Amino acid sequence: MPPETVEVRRSARRRRTVSAYRDGDKTIVLLPAGLSTTDEEQWVRRMLDRLAAKEQRRRPSDDDLLERASELSARYLDGKAVPESVRWVENQLHRWGSCTPDHGTIRLSVRLRGMPAWVVDYVIMHELVHLLVPSHGPRFWALVERYPRAERARGFLEGFSMAANGSTEEC
Repeated sequence: MPPETVEVRRSARRRRTVSAYRDGDKTIVLLPAGLSTTDEEQWVRRMLDRLAAKEQRRRPSDDDLLERASELSARYLDGKAVPESVRWVENQLHRWGSCTPDHGTIRLSVRLRGMPAWVVDYVIMHELVHLLVPSHGPRFWALVERYPRAERARGFLEGFSMAANGSTEEC
């Protein structure tokens, strides 16, 4: 992997704050004009680490997904839903997630990558409940609603789907 391109921009109007963002394959770090070279180097390293950590949180690995599923099950389902695997898949174009209760497998659409963590958690929670209740009956929805942001996440996904293709999608 090639070394990261970093552009440092100093501003006389900026007094105390430091910020950074990605712009394509380049990272822009915004600094106060009066910052020393030593402080600049420390701040650039710190901001690159922060961006990398933020990106990791927003793009978890399959192992991270399985760990998160275990945490959600423990917190909201008394640990009763125990998936064998949770992984990203590229072939789900009309669903956010799917579950095979007989095998204990959960699959999440890669389209969820980069969405807020609480939205991904909702889809994981939805699929975890399918490990316990295969249908979408009242018992299923009662368990899903244990996740505090369930309604908000459903609204987010519905809005996203409507904006992207004019219709809603399923988990």
